Amino acid sequence: MIPSAPLDWRIESRLPGVHWPTMPDAAASQVLALLFQMERTQWLAPQQLQALQLRQLTIELAHAVNTVPYYRERLAPLWSPQTALTWETFHRFPLLTRRHLQDHHAELISTAPPTQHGGAGLMHTSGSTGAPVSVLRTAIDGLFWKAFTLREHVWHRRDLGAKLSAIRQGVSEDESDNWGAATEGIIRTGPASTLPVSRDIETQVRWIERQQPAYLLSHPTNLAALAEHCIEQGIRMPYLREARTRGEALPADLHALCREAWGIPVVDMYSSNECGYIALQCPQTSHYHVMAESLLVEVIDDEGRACAPGQTGRIVVSTLHNFAMPLIRYEIGDLAEVGAPCSCGRGLPVMTRILGRQRNMLRLANGKRFWPSFGLRGLSRELGIRQHQLVQKSFDRIEARLVVDVPLDAAQEERLRKQLLSCVPAGFEVAFSYCAEIPRSAGGKYEDFISEVAALRH
Repeated sequence: MIPSAPLDWRIESRLPGVHWPTMPDAAASQVLALLFQMERTQWLAPQQLQALQLRQLTIELAHAVNTVPYYRERLAPLWSPQTALTWETFHRFPLLTRRHLQDHHAELISTAPPTQHGGAGLMHTSGSTGAPVSVLRTAIDGLFWKAFTLREHVWHRRDLGAKLSAIRQGVSEDESDNWGAATEGIIRTGPASTLPVSRDIETQVRWIERQQPAYLLSHPTNLAALAEHCIEQGIRMPYLREARTRGEALPADLHALCREAWGIPVVDMYSSNECGYIALQCPQTSHYHVMAESLLVEVIDDEGRACAPGQTGRIVVSTLHNFAMPLIRYEIGDLAEVGAPCSCGRGLPVMTRILGRQRNMLRLANGKRFWPSFGLRGLSRELGIRQHQLVQKSFDRIEARLVVDVPLDAAQEERLRKQLLSCVPAGFEVAFSYCAEIPRSAGGKYEDFISEVAALRH
């Protein structure tokens, strides 16, 4: 076992008169108890984890069949709580899509959630996929969210006494004396500060220089823009130790870009408003480990079969502890590549890459789809392209939306066109359009490739 838990965390003592050893309050003790267990369960063999998941899944499914109208209608003909649940039976359950979640929202809510699980509140997605949804989640989900946040800090051995700054959607410009909800009332941390991601890059850079954080959290595309700006302007930030990313698929070249700009690593997190943390990056490799203690994650192909290591498929998630609104075999809309067991020794399932939204695949007239990779970072820098977004308008046309200081001349456009066409099948044409800005979605996400071509039905 690799020792990972830091010894210098300043746990808050909430019992009057007791300073040491610390005595956290009940809520903090539950979070720390979860973390204590997960420091051990991460090393279980995959078969042991699956057995524990099946046991917890059986309990939640029995609750769903008995108290959730949607599942009573659809699962009762396939399985009864009086019989043992097997993986074969489970994989026959129908998928729950975002459209189902929209159209049957009221029917998916339990009529009798356990009162011991605490109050429930609605979590809303941003709608960046074109299908916004809301999910009811209980206080238990909040405890797991805090525990997984602490797990991520433990894995990457962060100095919680240092400063954290975040540039993201849904925040105001603010400062506080604690890193946030996951540590507030549990661990005394260093200061934190936030800035809306809507501020222009020059303003963001000046703000970072004033804040001088050790850890910087932002969306991957925004972090890339910051790094590019610092490289162009020769701005070094020696106080930075690590960049953290969330909310978008991580570009393959962002690690190298941040090393060039600031000499620091990038650590990514994969989560959703519907399910909380789904996977975190391994501290020893670049792979993602599924948070198997709270979720069952499947990666399936177009025929619904489980993908083998090296294969890419659709991510399907089942919650294990949401008794207010269980999500059973929920197709979240993202794609991932399955990984082999990790060399770090953890038994948690592995996803090598999170590729992003299934809808953002290049689609051909014959029904084939593939994930596009255009490799424009170097050429964009050379041509003075500050931002780009590629949009598939039809089966033979791609629009390249560019933000530039000076429009490209004919020769430059032709260079860019050749690069783009070299990355897609024959038969496409590229049209250029210029704009002052390519806005982020309501949820703060930015997509550098979008397909507007509807999926073909076979």
